[in-house]
Amino acid sequence: MIRILAALAVALVLPTLGHAETMRMAATTSFQNSGLAETLLPEIEIDTGIEVELVVVGTGQALRLGEAGDVDAVLVHSRPDEEAFVEAGHATHRREIMYNDFIIVGPEEDPASVQGSASAADAMARIAETEAPFVSRGDDSGTHKAELALWNAAGVEPEGGWYRPVGAGMGAALNTAAGMGAYVLSDRASWLNFGNQEGMAVDYEGDPAMFNQYAYLPVNPQAHPSVKGDLAAQLEDWLVSERARTLIDSYRIMGEQVFFFNAEEEN
Repeated sequence: MIRILAALAVALVLPTLGHAETMRMAATTSFQNSGLAETLLPEIEIDTGIEVELVVVGTGQALRLGEAGDVDAVLVHSRPDEEAFVEAGHATHRREIMYNDFIIVGPEEDPASVQGSASAADAMARIAETEAPFVSRGDDSGTHKAELALWNAAGVEPEGGWYRPVGAGMGAALNTAAGMGAYVLSDRASWLNFGNQEGMAVDYEGDPAMFNQYAYLPVNPQAHPSVKGDLAAQLEDWLVSERARTLIDSYRIMGEQVFFFNAEEEN
């Protein structure tokens, strides 16, 4: 009996040994769809003892979760919204971590001839002029916001049967575009990690306007006392470390580097 009780006591204690502390981070769908999250999160737990519970949503929804104090930090990619979020006191600060770029994906035959475009805005104007099908995220995400900025630069108000908002993440938008033979704005990493590329291609890339910066914003514990500010700070330290630089810069999809670490040390 004593041996059985002793074994039971060990069984009850063992799950608590080395148990990671948990924090919640709202992150963009591209962070997940690209596969980078699967690479970084296990290493974060090994190095810091922090288990990051990822809430995968678009940038707009991620910031709303932060504003409500429902997450401890956000990782998003829409600088004007991030700066407004900090200015409103919802985050203590904004820290740039890495970048990639947006691309216009579409049918290989390129019916709107965007491959010869002078700029991203020109490419969008050609799509609108020909009324070639275009799939929009339509979800207030960072990618959706970037798309709207490109339409604005093109002087186009997208509307009509050719314009198809799906209100979903990057993977769903790419799937819809592939099924319809439509154009779509995607981050490069999600496209390369997308498994249904048949008949589709990168039809436009390279405009500096398609630069895509990701930033980390710790939610303000003074505004939300339940927020785990200490864990958010530890995670930030890791995200700007040489260890993170190595993992982010070495991450490849089909042999191609898709994220570029650019965090700077604070003054």
